Amino acid sequence: MTRDVNWLDVDQTDVYQSVVRPFLFSGIKADPEELHRYLIGSLRWMNQNPDSRVAKAFRSRLEQSCTVTDSRLNQSLWGISFANPLGLAAGFDKNGEAGGVWSSLGFGYAELGTVTQIAQPGNPKPRLFRLPRDRAAMNRMGFNNRGAIALAKRLRQTRSRHPQLVPLGVNLGKSKVTPLEAAAADYQASFRCLKALGDYFVVNVSSPNTPGLRSLQATEQLNSILVALQDENQGEKPLLVKISPDLDWEAIADIITLAQTHQLAGIIATNTTIRRDRLQTRILYPTGNPVEAEMGGLSGAPLGQRSTDVIRFIYQQTQGQLPIIGVGGIFTAEDAWEKITAGASLLQTYTGWIYQGPKMVRYVLEGLLNKLDEHQLSHVCEAVGMEATQSSPTD
Repeated sequence: MTRDVNWLDVDQTDVYQSVVRPFLFSGIKADPEELHRYLIGSLRWMNQNPDSRVAKAFRSRLEQSCTVTDSRLNQSLWGISFANPLGLAAGFDKNGEAGGVWSSLGFGYAELGTVTQIAQPGNPKPRLFRLPRDRAAMNRMGFNNRGAIALAKRLRQTRSRHPQLVPLGVNLGKSKVTPLEAAAADYQASFRCLKALGDYFVVNVSSPNTPGLRSLQATEQLNSILVALQDENQGEKPLLVKISPDLDWEAIADIITLAQTHQLAGIIATNTTIRRDRLQTRILYPTGNPVEAEMGGLSGAPLGQRSTDVIRFIYQQTQGQLPIIGVGGIFTAEDAWEKITAGASLLQTYTGWIYQGPKMVRYVLEGLLNKLDEHQLSHVCEAVGMEATQSSPTD
């Protein structure tokens, strides 16, 4: 008797890394943005048709294969319950097309966007690149999205079709056509449109792919944005700021002060980097240009250590009183553990998930449970900042 083989029953991480990923990344040299479009299209269909027999069956298989349920991983911040600390980073589901599906892939939450007030196409293609030798990605997408109004419509549909959702954050960016001096009003308009639909919100002033955006991290500019947002917010929703890994310690300290002054809910550390040192990749496919000559933010493994260092610095400077979402270079449970013990209460992944495959979240969460056993801890919250208290702020 023969048995039907379901691809979700095999060791996906091994098959994905040894067969599927090399074929897609190197064999046929598929355009990463096109692959992303196909994947998000499939997830969008599942999100829009939750009662379909096919969608139900596939989601059930995903949940059996990709999810971990254990109360030791539960986190609670800002009055929001997270089934586990690992979420999907902003940039993957820009338009909120798969909001109802991320739980089936094991994520404890997902951050949508980046969304801008005005819909925009983003930068010219090609604008998304894989650097397999470095376990990295580089993008200069330029906040391509359908705008805040479209995301609001999509989120209303998702919440009506999926009564039980993982927490959904919304990452807010500045519209490219908006002058820097009008940035505060631009962010405020997007927030006003989406306030009732997101569980938390993030001020993104750290992407390197919108001209001048990173200058908004400076104290005076960021202060005006936070004033406008908190005036609109009136304490209703958790508001965080996402910072660049390329800031020096003094600049990060200034942002911490602003975050405390404006009673922000936390800091996301960190966005992508514009640094190119220590890369093994020399020429960027498909442009044929040296990687140092190409614009864009670098994510993945090369960002891991700097992200962890920034997390530790924030935790130490605030004595653990300001929640941190750690993102950058998370591929394994060891990577996740380093960020938690440095001070991160929640984590996010994107590039690591693409490289490791669909069961990556499960393996990370199982590894975290093993770490808790190893250190004789009863809950993940006990590990937050555990290592940060044993080192100096700028180690």
